[in-house]
Amino acid sequence: MRKPIIAGNWKMYKTAAEAKQFVEEVKGLAPDASKVDSVICAPALYLQQLVASTESSALQIGAQTMHEEKEGAFTGEVSPVQLKDLGVNYVIIGHSERRQYFNETDHSVNKKVVAAFEHGLTPIMCVGETLEQRESGETGSVVEAQVEAGLAGLSEQQASELVIAYEPIWAIGTGKTATAEDANEVCGIIRKKVASLFNEETAQNIRIQYGGSVKPANIEELMGMEHIDGALVGGASLETDSFVKLLEAGSHA
Repeated sequence: MRKPIIAGNWKMYKTAAEAKQFVEEVKGLAPDASKVDSVICAPALYLQQLVASTESSALQIGAQTMHEEKEGAFTGEVSPVQLKDLGVNYVIIGHSERRQYFNETDHSVNKKVVAAFEHGLTPIMCVGETLEQRESGETGSVVEAQVEAGLAGLSEQQASELVIAYEPIWAIGTGKTATAEDANEVCGIIRKKVASLFNEETAQNIRIQYGGSVKPANIEELMGMEHIDGALVGGASLETDSFVKLLEAGSHA
Protein backbone atom coordinates (compact mmCIF):
# COMPACT_ATOMS: atom_id res chain seq x y z
CA MET A 1 0.00 0.00 0.00
CA ARG A 2 1.50 3.30 -1.10
CA LYS A 3 1.32 6.09 1.48
CA PRO A 4 -0.25 9.24 -0.03
CA ILE A 5 1.87 12.37 -0.34
CA ILE A 6 0.41 15.88 -0.46
CA ALA A 7 2.97 18.58 -1.27
CA GLY A 8 2.30 22.30 -1.36
CA ASN A 9 4.36 24.32 -3.82
CA TRP A 10 4.36 27.92 -2.62
CA LYS A 11 6.27 29.15 -5.68
CA MET A 12 7.34 32.81 -5.20
CA TYR A 13 4.76 33.71 -2.56
CA LYS A 14 4.75 34.68 1.14
CA THR A 15 6.96 36.82 3.33
CA ALA A 16 8.97 35.32 6.18
CA ALA A 17 6.29 36.36 8.68
CA GLU A 18 3.52 34.87 6.54
CA ALA A 19 5.44 31.61 6.14
CA LYS A 20 5.97 31.35 9.89
CA GLN A 21 2.33 32.06 10.67
CA PHE A 22 1.13 29.49 8.13
CA VAL A 23 3.29 26.72 9.55
CA GLU A 24 2.33 27.55 13.13
CA GLU A 25 -1.33 27.25 12.17
CA VAL A 26 -1.00 24.07 10.13
CA LYS A 27 1.46 21.93 12.04
CA GLY A 28 -0.96 21.17 14.86
CA LEU A 29 -3.68 20.23 12.38
CA ALA A 30 -1.68 18.03 10.03
CA PRO A 31 -2.74 14.35 10.01
CA ASP A 32 -0.51 11.71 11.53
CA ALA A 33 2.60 11.02 9.46
CA SER A 34 1.72 7.33 9.31
CA LYS A 35 -1.32 8.16 7.17
CA VAL A 36 0.02 10.77 4.73
CA ASP A 37 3.27 12.57 3.97
CA SER A 38 2.56 16.29 4.38
CA VAL A 39 5.11 18.49 2.63
CA ILE A 40 5.56 22.24 2.13
CA CYS A 41 7.94 23.27 -0.65
CA ALA A 42 8.85 26.84 0.21
CA PRO A 43 11.15 29.54 -1.22
CA ALA A 44 14.79 28.84 -0.36
CA LEU A 45 14.94 31.94 1.85
CA TYR A 46 12.58 30.37 4.38
CA LEU A 47 13.73 26.76 4.45
CA GLN A 48 15.89 27.02 7.55
CA GLN A 49 13.22 28.71 9.67
CA LEU A 50 10.53 26.31 8.47
CA VAL A 51 12.61 23.21 9.21
CA ALA A 52 13.15 24.54 12.73
CA SER A 53 9.48 25.43 13.14
CA THR A 54 8.23 22.00 12.05
CA GLU A 55 10.62 19.89 14.13
CA SER A 56 8.72 17.13 15.94
CA SER A 57 5.62 17.76 13.80
CA ALA A 58 4.10 15.80 10.91
CA LEU A 59 4.99 18.53 8.43
CA GLN A 60 8.05 18.05 6.24
CA ILE A 61 9.84 20.77 4.31
CA GLY A 62 10.94 20.65 0.69
CA ALA A 63 12.74 22.95 -1.73
CA GLN A 64 11.40 24.08 -5.10
CA THR A 65 14.57 23.46 -7.09
CA MET A 66 18.31 22.97 -6.70
CA HIS A 67 21.56 22.86 -8.68
CA GLU A 68 23.03 19.47 -9.49
CA GLU A 69 26.56 20.34 -8.28
CA LYS A 70 27.42 20.08 -4.60
CA GLU A 71 29.33 23.39 -4.71
CA GLY A 72 30.91 25.81 -7.15
CA ALA A 73 30.79 29.19 -8.84
CA PHE A 74 27.06 29.18 -9.58
CA THR A 75 25.83 32.55 -8.39
CA GLY A 76 22.34 32.49 -6.97
CA GLU A 77 21.99 28.71 -6.95
CA VAL A 78 21.42 26.34 -4.02
CA SER A 79 23.15 22.96 -3.82
CA PRO A 80 21.83 19.60 -2.58
CA VAL A 81 24.49 19.67 0.14
CA GLN A 82 23.17 23.00 1.40
CA LEU A 83 19.57 21.74 1.36
CA LYS A 84 20.47 18.58 3.24
CA ASP A 85 22.45 20.63 5.76
CA LEU A 86 19.28 22.59 6.54
CA GLY A 87 17.29 19.43 7.15
CA VAL A 88 15.20 19.57 3.98
CA ASN A 89 13.63 16.25 2.97
CA TYR A 90 12.19 16.81 -0.52
CA VAL A 91 13.03 18.84 -3.61
CA ILE A 92 10.84 19.56 -6.63
CA ILE A 93 12.75 18.97 -9.85
CA GLY A 94 11.72 19.84 -13.39
CA HIS A 95 8.56 21.82 -12.66
CA SER A 96 7.09 23.10 -15.92
CA GLU A 97 7.80 26.69 -14.86
CA ARG A 98 11.45 25.80 -14.42
CA ARG A 99 11.47 24.17 -17.86
CA GLN A 100 9.62 27.10 -19.46
CA TYR A 101 11.34 30.09 -17.85
CA PHE A 102 14.74 28.75 -16.81
CA ASN A 103 15.60 26.45 -19.69
CA GLU A 104 15.57 23.18 -17.74
CA THR A 105 15.61 20.12 -19.98
CA ASP A 106 15.06 16.39 -19.55
CA HIS A 107 18.85 16.05 -19.37
CA SER A 108 19.30 18.67 -16.64
CA VAL A 109 16.35 17.23 -14.74
CA ASN A 110 18.05 13.82 -14.73
CA LYS A 111 21.29 15.27 -13.42
CA LYS A 112 19.40 16.93 -10.57
CA VAL A 113 17.43 13.77 -9.75
CA VAL A 114 20.65 11.76 -9.54
CA ALA A 115 22.31 14.45 -7.40
CA ALA A 116 19.32 14.62 -5.05
CA PHE A 117 19.61 10.91 -4.31
CA GLU A 118 23.37 11.16 -3.88
CA HIS A 119 22.82 13.64 -1.07
CA GLY A 120 19.89 12.05 0.69
CA LEU A 121 17.05 14.12 -0.73
CA THR A 122 13.83 12.72 -2.19
CA PRO A 123 13.08 14.21 -5.61
CA ILE A 124 9.55 15.13 -6.70
CA MET A 125 10.12 14.93 -10.44
CA CYS A 126 7.56 16.74 -12.59
CA VAL A 127 6.38 15.61 -16.01
CA GLY A 128 3.55 16.83 -18.21
CA GLU A 129 2.39 17.87 -21.66
CA THR A 130 1.35 21.17 -23.22
CA LEU A 131 -2.16 21.78 -24.53
CA GLU A 132 -0.86 21.54 -28.10
CA GLN A 133 0.74 18.16 -27.38
CA ARG A 134 -2.41 16.92 -25.72
CA GLU A 135 -4.65 17.99 -28.60
CA SER A 136 -2.35 16.30 -31.10
CA GLY A 137 -2.50 13.00 -29.19
CA GLU A 138 1.10 13.11 -27.95
CA THR A 139 0.43 13.02 -24.20
CA GLY A 140 1.55 9.42 -23.71
CA SER A 141 4.71 9.64 -25.77
CA VAL A 142 5.75 13.00 -24.26
CA VAL A 143 5.27 11.86 -20.68
CA GLU A 144 6.95 8.49 -21.30
CA ALA A 145 9.98 10.23 -22.79
CA GLN A 146 10.23 12.58 -19.80
CA VAL A 147 10.01 9.66 -17.37
CA GLU A 148 12.63 7.61 -19.20
CA ALA A 149 15.06 10.53 -19.41
CA GLY A 150 14.50 11.62 -15.81
CA LEU A 151 15.04 8.17 -14.30
CA ALA A 152 18.16 7.31 -16.33
CA GLY A 153 20.92 5.87 -14.19
CA LEU A 154 18.79 5.26 -11.10
CA SER A 155 18.76 1.99 -9.19
CA GLU A 156 15.54 0.10 -8.56
CA GLN A 157 15.65 1.24 -4.94
CA GLN A 158 16.02 4.90 -5.93
CA ALA A 159 13.23 4.66 -8.48
CA SER A 160 10.98 3.13 -5.80
CA GLU A 161 11.64 6.08 -3.50
CA LEU A 162 11.19 8.75 -6.19
CA VAL A 163 7.96 10.75 -6.37
CA ILE A 164 6.68 11.61 -9.84
CA ALA A 165 4.26 14.50 -10.23
CA TYR A 166 2.12 14.45 -13.35
CA GLU A 167 1.31 18.08 -14.07
CA PRO A 168 -0.38 18.77 -17.40
CA ILE A 169 1.06 22.16 -18.27
CA TRP A 170 -2.26 23.41 -19.59
CA ALA A 171 -3.85 22.87 -16.15
CA ILE A 172 -1.29 24.67 -13.97
CA GLY A 173 -2.66 27.92 -12.57
CA THR A 174 -5.38 28.07 -15.22
CA GLY A 175 -8.29 26.80 -13.17
CA LYS A 176 -8.59 23.91 -15.63
CA THR A 177 -8.22 20.42 -14.27
CA ALA A 178 -7.87 17.13 -16.08
CA THR A 179 -10.79 14.87 -15.22
CA ALA A 180 -9.96 12.33 -12.54
CA GLU A 181 -10.23 9.63 -15.21
CA ASP A 182 -7.85 11.43 -17.58
CA ALA A 183 -5.35 12.11 -14.80
CA ASN A 184 -5.51 8.48 -13.69
CA GLU A 185 -4.99 7.26 -17.25
CA VAL A 186 -1.77 9.25 -17.62
CA CYS A 187 -0.55 8.25 -14.16
CA GLY A 188 -1.18 4.67 -15.24
CA ILE A 189 0.93 5.25 -18.35
CA ILE A 190 3.70 6.55 -16.07
CA ARG A 191 3.49 3.50 -13.83
CA LYS A 192 3.58 1.16 -16.82
CA LYS A 193 6.64 2.99 -18.16
CA VAL A 194 8.41 2.59 -14.83
CA ALA A 195 7.64 -1.14 -14.95
CA SER A 196 9.22 -1.39 -18.40
CA LEU A 197 12.32 0.51 -17.24
CA PHE A 198 12.74 -1.43 -13.99
CA ASN A 199 10.17 -4.04 -12.93
CA GLU A 200 6.59 -4.40 -11.72
CA GLU A 201 7.53 -4.19 -8.05
CA THR A 202 9.27 -0.86 -8.56
CA ALA A 203 6.28 0.42 -10.52
CA GLN A 204 3.91 -0.56 -7.72
CA ASN A 205 6.09 1.13 -5.10
CA ILE A 206 6.63 4.46 -6.82
CA ARG A 207 4.27 7.25 -5.79
CA ILE A 208 2.66 9.35 -8.50
CA GLN A 209 1.04 12.69 -7.71
CA TYR A 210 -1.35 14.73 -9.81
CA GLY A 211 -0.86 18.48 -10.04
CA GLY A 212 -2.87 21.12 -11.86
CA SER A 213 -5.49 23.28 -10.11
CA VAL A 214 -5.99 20.76 -7.31
CA LYS A 215 -8.31 22.07 -4.62
CA PRO A 216 -10.50 20.74 -1.78
CA ALA A 217 -13.43 20.43 -4.19
CA ASN A 218 -11.71 17.87 -6.42
CA ILE A 219 -9.04 16.22 -4.24
CA GLU A 220 -11.19 13.31 -3.04
CA GLU A 221 -12.18 12.26 -6.53
CA LEU A 222 -8.58 12.44 -7.69
CA MET A 223 -7.30 10.50 -4.69
CA GLY A 224 -9.89 7.81 -5.31
CA MET A 225 -8.18 6.84 -8.55
CA GLU A 226 -6.04 3.69 -8.73
CA HIS A 227 -2.80 5.28 -9.89
CA ILE A 228 -2.97 8.68 -8.11
CA ASP A 229 -1.09 8.66 -4.80
CA GLY A 230 -1.25 12.33 -3.90
CA ALA A 231 -1.11 15.86 -5.21
CA LEU A 232 1.39 18.61 -5.91
CA VAL A 233 -0.62 21.72 -5.09
CA GLY A 234 -0.04 25.34 -6.03
CA GLY A 235 -2.58 28.01 -5.13
CA ALA A 236 -4.63 25.88 -2.74
CA SER A 237 -1.53 25.31 -0.60
CA LEU A 238 -1.21 29.00 0.23
CA GLU A 239 -4.26 29.16 2.49
CA THR A 240 -4.31 27.33 5.82
CA ASP A 241 -7.88 26.02 5.63
CA SER A 242 -7.63 24.65 2.09
CA PHE A 243 -4.24 23.04 2.66
CA VAL A 244 -5.42 21.30 5.83
CA LYS A 245 -8.45 19.98 3.94
CA LEU A 246 -6.14 18.60 1.25
CA LEU A 247 -3.99 16.88 3.89
CA GLU A 248 -7.06 15.38 5.53
CA ALA A 249 -8.31 14.07 2.19
CA GLY A 250 -4.91 12.52 1.58
CA SER A 251 -4.95 10.81 4.97
CA HIS A 252 -8.30 9.20 4.20
CA ALA A 253 -7.35 7.91 0.78
